[in-house]
Amino acid sequence: MNKTLFNDLLKSLKEAKTLAGAKTGSVRGAALPAPDVRAVRERTGLSQTEFARLMRVSTRTLQNWEQHRRQPTGPAAALLTMVAASPEAVLKALHA
Repeated sequence: MNKTLFNDLLKSLKEAKTLAGAKTGSVRGAALPAPDVRAVRERTGLSQTEFARLMRVSTRTLQNWEQHRRQPTGPAAALLTMVAASPEAVLKALHA
C-alpha cells in the first residue's frame, strides 16, 4: 500500500473515532426522553387498547412501554411528549 494512501486512511480513521465519541449539536440521534407512558395514558382516560390504537402501535408494545421492558423512541417518544404536555389538543387533532 502506498504510504500516502495509508497515512490518509489512518487520519480518516482517527477523525471517525473522534467524531464517534463527540457530543455534537446534531438533532439526528439525539435521545428524546419519553415520559411515563402509563401516566400519560391514564391522564387521557383511554384504555390500553384505545391508546395503542391512537399511537398506532400494538397493545403488546404499549404494555412493554408501560412496564419499562422497552422504551418508545423516535416519533412515538415525540408524540408521547406532546400528549403529556397537552392531551386535549393532541387527542382532538388525532381524532379529527
